Amino acid sequence: MDSTATILWSLLFGSIGLGYFIYGRRQDHKVALLAGVALMSYTYFVDSALAMVAVGCALMALPYFLKL
Repeated sequence: MDSTATILWSLLFGSIGLGYFIYGRRQDHKVALLAGVALMSYTYFVDSALAMVAVGCALMALPYFLKL
């Protein structure tokens, strides 16, 4: 993470992931819980800001499309 954009995107997606995690834990919604964990952790493995936004948007949409 060398640019300001990747740091800001990771902060944004990590915060959204924390919200998903709390929601998933309180409502016993496993997909939201796992999406929250993934949103908080995937930014450590992705260096490109464009790839970070693409993966983050896909993970945010996952609980909406995948109902278990």
